[in-house]
Amino acid sequence: MSSNQQPIVLGKIGSSHGIKGWMKITSYTDSVEGIFDYSPWLIKEQGEWREVKVAQWRYQGKAIVACLEGVNNREDAQLLTNCEIAIQHDQIKDLSEDEFYWRDLIGCTVTNTKGYDMGSVDQIVETGSNDVLLVKANVKDAFGKAERMIPFVPEQFILEVNVQSKQILVDWDPDF
Repeated sequence: MSSNQQPIVLGKIGSSHGIKGWMKITSYTDSVEGIFDYSPWLIKEQGEWREVKVAQWRYQGKAIVACLEGVNNREDAQLLTNCEIAIQHDQIKDLSEDEFYWRDLIGCTVTNTKGYDMGSVDQIVETGSNDVLLVKANVKDAFGKAERMIPFVPEQFILEVNVQSKQILVDWDPDF
């Protein structure tokens, strides 16, 4: 791997499927087939990343399965079960200045309009109606909170996001 940055994980290889090297794929992309928009993939085997290319993929019922170049039988496919699928940072599309990826929000400090440090973004949860920031509160939180769930609703609750300074400004009561 040429980059010092950690690869971006997009999915995971599941169990083998059939005898010709096919394997089930779990995709973390918005649309499950979106994982196939990226090539080559990086897979992590025994702690090391290596490049692989998808030879073919298809839907198998509600699941997706793929065959990688050089993986031609069930035994080879089984060796890859549970390996993470990732890509290099330079494979993702560039965004405009006011856009960001969800992964860029992880670790951002969340402050409300009164200057109260609410904690830092630990994860983002999709709820259907809107995404929610799961903010891990500071150890000595004045309101006794361990975490807060703040709906990601721009202009209503999320007033400003600055990924360069890792800061998010919210209109949110720290007691919630």
